[in-house]
Amino acid sequence: MTSSSGPAPAHHGDDASATAPALEAVGLGLHGRDGWALRDGSFTVPRGRVVGLVGPNGAGKSSLVAVAAGLRPADAGVLRVLGHVPGSPAVLPRIGTLFQDRPLERRFTVAETLRLGRDLNPNWNDAAARAIVDNCDVPLKARVGRLSTGQRTCVALALALGKQPDLLLLDEPMADLDPQRRRALTGALMTRAAEHGTTIVMSTHTLSELHLVCDYVLLTARGRILIADDTEFVQAAHSLITYTCPAPAAPSLPPQAGTVIETRRSGRVHTALVCFPLSTEGAASTSSLSLEEILLAYLRNPQASPLIAGSTRDDAPSAGTPDSHERPTQ
Repeated sequence: MTSSSGPAPAHHGDDASATAPALEAVGLGLHGRDGWALRDGSFTVPRGRVVGLVGPNGAGKSSLVAVAAGLRPADAGVLRVLGHVPGSPAVLPRIGTLFQDRPLERRFTVAETLRLGRDLNPNWNDAAARAIVDNCDVPLKARVGRLSTGQRTCVALALALGKQPDLLLLDEPMADLDPQRRRALTGALMTRAAEHGTTIVMSTHTLSELHLVCDYVLLTARGRILIADDTEFVQAAHSLITYTCPAPAAPSLPPQAGTVIETRRSGRVHTALVCFPLSTEGAASTSSLSLEEILLAYLRNPQASPLIAGSTRDDAPSAGTPDSHERPTQ
């Protein structure tokens, strides 16, 4: 996982928006096949983060990546990329993309594909692109159309990284890869983020390894942004609290417990996943949860109160109180 105190991102050219976030959405709306995939979504992604974009199928993850890449307009609201309109000349040279269909010219060899990347991108780093291809054991003389799906993914990512972008937008980048290539590409992405401060946004369904790769999470479901915050803060803000009720019909949760995301009850034992627990008085036990467990609880309860960095929650403890949590420096 990358540190938020790492190197500042490298900026190409004279950019008046050098301090703007990598992504900033205000009232963003995206239509899906069956209605709104996202509605009135507002969030900020700081620069230099490795972001896990998580949600069920149809939650608008691919649409969000496409809007950020300038391939389609938003259906409502505003999204800014590095302080600019998506797809504008000021931002296009600074982003690298990888989409699920991996669009590559099948007649070209791998070497010809990399040469085209060099010819089209003034900041091209041929050594970085070839390192991806070599580490994934992809023959330079092979034609793209004869490569396996995983090998084509490696070539597509080599093109994206060779561009030396400030922002990488990756749609399910690891879905087609075997374990060896997944490790090689994950290492390349983490190196890029750590050494150059590149912001990486990747959609994924793999929750179990999210905390090992990403330091920021963007969770969307049922048309809502549920979480947009630092992964360590998300874990620190939640507790699993267990209460033992005096009688099966007695009230189980004290009103000062905090924002309850999910509850379960078995007889007189009541457990609650609580965000910003204000008090654990009367609890039989408290414990922490993994990031995966927290995200799954929000996905099971998509109407839960969202946790969005920069927003104000009525239940959030004030700074300096014993129960407050400090966000890492952005």
